[in-house]
Amino acid sequence: MIEKQISGCSSEELLNFLLSRRSIRRFRPDPIPLDIIKKIINVARFAPSARNSQPWIFIIVNNDNVKEKLASLRPRAETLLNAPMAIVVACNRDEDPVFYQQSCSNAIMYIMLAAHALGLGSVWLGIGRLEEAEGIQKILELPLKYIPIAIIAIGYPAEKPEPRPRKELKEIAFLNSYGNMLD
Repeated sequence: MIEKQISGCSSEELLNFLLSRRSIRRFRPDPIPLDIIKKIINVARFAPSARNSQPWIFIIVNNDNVKEKLASLRPRAETLLNAPMAIVVACNRDEDPVFYQQSCSNAIMYIMLAAHALGLGSVWLGIGRLEEAEGIQKILELPLKYIPIAIIAIGYPAEKPEPRPRKELKEIAFLNSYGNMLD
């Protein structure tokens, strides 16, 4: 394997960092300084997007009343209520009507990786029901062109989850066609 130096860390260190990220659902109550959140959002700005459309906006929620309103729309809302902060990611479907969700998903992952790099934990809370998305639009006073696709609960971890089982590479990766195993 070719070892490459990437911004002060080896490629092996970077791969280990990526493999060490876990979804965190329990947080300490410590507030997160806004400077740290700005740093995380700044990283998200550089996520790849279709045709560089950058269709995202980020609503940082640290107000308990707003978090409670958002949580009232969700099943199993305790993770959101437990987090000192949340970031709602909304996409402008007018910027890119075909790929806006994929582009915004890249930004979500950049947020989660940047948070991990800064010692924070996070979990992606998807928004699947139309009623939930419309409720979030109302609570956050989002223009209709912005579709909320995720809430990221974020904070200092109060847990250190073990790695969960993963499918074997031979079950999910194929060469040129399905069933042609990578050896």
